Amino acid sequence: MRNYIEKGGLKRNILIVDDELINREILGNILSNDYEVHFAENGKQALDILQERERIYSLILLDLLMPVMDGFELIEVLRADEKLRSIPVIVMTSETDAEVKSIKLGAADFITKPYNMPEVILARCERIIELQEDKTLIHAAEKDHLTGLYTKDFFTEYIRQIEKYTPEKKMDVMVINIDHFHLINELYGRREGDKALICIAETLTKLYSDGKGISCRNEADYFYVYAENTSDFDTILKRLLDDLAEALPAAHVRLRMGIYTDVDKTLTVENWIDRAKTACDRIRGDYSRHVEYYSKEFYERSKYHEKLITDIDDAITNNDLIVYYQPKYSIQGDTPALRSAEALIRWKHPELGMISPGDFIPLFESNGLIQKLDRFVWKEAAKQVGEWKRKYNFSVPVSVNVSRMDIYYPRLRDNFKELLDANGLETNELMLEITESAYADNADQLVNVIEALRGDGFMIEMDDFGSGYSSLNMLTTIPIDALKMDMKFIRNMQKDEKSMKLVELVLDIARFLQVPVIAEGVETEEQLLLLKERGCDIIQG
Repeated sequence: MRNYIEKGGLKRNILIVDDELINREILGNILSNDYEVHFAENGKQALDILQERERIYSLILLDLLMPVMDGFELIEVLRADEKLRSIPVIVMTSETDAEVKSIKLGAADFITKPYNMPEVILARCERIIELQEDKTLIHAAEKDHLTGLYTKDFFTEYIRQIEKYTPEKKMDVMVINIDHFHLINELYGRREGDKALICIAETLTKLYSDGKGISCRNEADYFYVYAENTSDFDTILKRLLDDLAEALPAAHVRLRMGIYTDVDKTLTVENWIDRAKTACDRIRGDYSRHVEYYSKEFYERSKYHEKLITDIDDAITNNDLIVYYQPKYSIQGDTPALRSAEALIRWKHPELGMISPGDFIPLFESNGLIQKLDRFVWKEAAKQVGEWKRKYNFSVPVSVNVSRMDIYYPRLRDNFKELLDANGLETNELMLEITESAYADNADQLVNVIEALRGDGFMIEMDDFGSGYSSLNMLTTIPIDALKMDMKFIRNMQKDEKSMKLVELVLDIARFLQVPVIAEGVETEEQLLLLKERGCDIIQG
């Protein structure tokens, strides 16, 4: 730390607190060549200066006998303040009893008046400052045993110490991760995995041997870098990849790098790291991108998502979630006839207004909250079908979505049975839509769950067919009662001959399987007629 400060031509700040002008001047003259010296005339004035936090103080030289607030009182206040207690205090006195009392209160050392030995005063100040800085740094375990890089605790504390003396310097934080690191260990052995980690550490050490950056290893395969602002991240990444390719030619190691550039100094070090790590994790599994930057837009989007996650419980409690029912019509007769409906959710947020389901449904699918949302929709839909049945004496079946997460819910069937019983419904009055992408996760479990639900009497619709995982094998494996064609086909079929051919192909497949096709997103009469001519059974829109 001392070397870093001295190389940068920086000076630590010392606060001298004494009501006598002559004493302040003597100490100021002794210390001003080596330190930035600041003054206060009493304990109250010193406390005001410290609490303003305009600068970081490395040491306080404190007279004990002063008006307004004496030195003893100030020491007690400092030791009770979580943010100020770490500043060491040297008391200045000529009384032995006062020295003993101040040391007991928490002073680090004392200087005896009169100040006729400048070298001793300088030496004591330097020793106390270094002891405090070393104590703070050594408090965190310093080095990672495998790579020789700093540990995260030491790394973050080191940054905080550096930032005290270089708050104006533009800095970047990088988070580097080895993609699928566990596969390297599994395929090539733990020794090769360790070799990859050591190689990255050695490269980072070489890259920042000029003292313009520091790095650490955190978790198994994450590396953090704090360095002077640059735009040459591609070169850094290339150097890392080249060295890895030379060290582990068979492993084809892939790295991801998340960057928070020109960090916001009003945030904590942990915030900087979190932002860079968020950017790094954002491109997990995206093999077309190796580097991702944390931007203001990225931050705003993250905060928006955090708010949605935080507010979902209140939305359910306060009835901010609204369930709409989009009708489905049979179109093969003379006139379209109402067949059923799908329950669709909208969120009317008290602060954000109407929120698109495209904003919150994918988010909740990724973090598991979709189950909470699904259960709300199931409950509302069953309640609504029951009300229609009692009020109008006829039933309009409603389909609800069953997400991938719901498939693993052990009480799924019991939950549906309880909803039906509570609202006086039969199983054919609540239909279940399962997206085709659910097949990709655990096909066997999905088939088992669907077979059990169909055995209970539920109708199963495969939702969004053609949007993702589509597989002919899937259609022959999963027992379904209807196929829902993704709306992208419908939108494009009039402008794009290939889309029309795909629509016709899906209809042919459904006829072969002897299941009806539901075309989603039908908005015009022309679309309706085109689908009717080609034998589509049902439209939704």
